[in-house]
Amino acid sequence: MKKTLLGLMLSLAMASAGALAETVFVKYQGPVDLEPFTCKDTESSFVHRICYQPDQSYLVVLLDNTYYHYCRIPSQVVSQWLNADSKGRFYNKMIKGDFDCRLGGR
Repeated sequence: MKKTLLGLMLSLAMASAGALAETVFVKYQGPVDLEPFTCKDTESSFVHRICYQPDQSYLVVLLDNTYYHYCRIPSQVVSQWLNADSKGRFYNKMIKGDFDCRLGGR
């Protein structure tokens, strides 16, 4: 009985730990594990989530219902974006067209 209960508790703990891991599908990239990222949900109607990995200068963002990625994006740009009054306007002015991973970033 004790071994069964212990086994059940261990299985539940492992299952819940695995549930914390999150992988998203990023357009033009494929699956990306968000574990090494710091993610912030936003209150924007267009930019829903910004996930950043500063040691790689790599960003994944949820725009509408699609994740996109950006390379060589400086942490100060990400900070400005997170603090912007309009996340969508900031994206259109400062991010869109720049930092595209397919073009090698900035």
